[in-house]
Amino acid sequence: MSAESSRTGQPWLLLIHQLPPKPAYFRVKIWRRLQGIGAVAVKSTVYALPAGAETQEDLEWLLKEIVEGGGEAMMCEARLLDGLSDAQVRALFDTARNADYDAIADEARDLGRALAADCSEDKRADIRTQLRRLRKRVAAVARIDFFGAGGREPLEVVLDGLEAQAADDTAAGTSKAARTTTRTLQGHAWVTRRDVHVDRIACAWLIRRFIDPEARIRFVAGKGDAPRKGELRFDMFEGEFTHEGDQCSFEVLSARAGLADPALRAIGEIVHDIDLKDNKFGREEAPGIAHLVSGIAMANRDDDQRIALGATIFDNLYAYFRARQT
Repeated sequence: MSAESSRTGQPWLLLIHQLPPKPAYFRVKIWRRLQGIGAVAVKSTVYALPAGAETQEDLEWLLKEIVEGGGEAMMCEARLLDGLSDAQVRALFDTARNADYDAIADEARDLGRALAADCSEDKRADIRTQLRRLRKRVAAVARIDFFGAGGREPLEVVLDGLEAQAADDTAAGTSKAARTTTRTLQGHAWVTRRDVHVDRIACAWLIRRFIDPEARIRFVAGKGDAPRKGELRFDMFEGEFTHEGDQCSFEVLSARAGLADPALRAIGEIVHDIDLKDNKFGREEAPGIAHLVSGIAMANRDDDQRIALGATIFDNLYAYFRARQT
């Protein structure tokens, strides 16, 4: 590696230390301190942080604590010349943070299962409290997520969805009658036309995200398919949830299910502008989302695949609009 490339590489702070064998609790204490400031081990007794004023201060305090506890420590700033590359060290940080995000996501999914089993107001209030704690933990991990690990965004989507489901009546604008309506829509098979596009993809996402996560969807010809007992049809001729007046199917389904979340309303306006092409809401996001959905449709003939890929778009849209509310 040239001298020039060594000067332009990522600067790192390295803490090189040795701890006394006893007491054991001191070793655990220092390990926890290192985890708390986001340091990763590049060797058994060498920990790294990206160079910066705050990370240097964190290591200076830790170095002082190690020395006062009878250990030895030194800190240096370095650029990697051989062996580990900058990209490999950054990957170590991302792996550590993704593990933190995954642990929080597991707890969030447990809350989701508990909420599905009991959606009483007392249970929802308890889950809202626990979700606030999880949000604080996410914020704490984000402070030491130096390189933007990929696990945060899907975790935020999970938390957004749980918060919407656990929201109280006043804050979410969802009445008890509306929640009852949502429950009556669960356990059904859903039917729609083949060759799904934006409105049907969005409706399928809404059903599985907010109404019935286990919903089965059957694809049929546009006309001539006789409905079966227990099925609900959307965005199709004579369907239970389809266009009404100047509303697209997504808007109708959201209203009928009592989903008065402002983030869902924003998505409904985008779907409306794309599907009906009347620019009623003039959503600036509509052209970009239209191109993304069209790309999915052109690249995938299978309707289940279109819905699965489209769900990612709408998950991220929902997270975006929820974040703008805070």
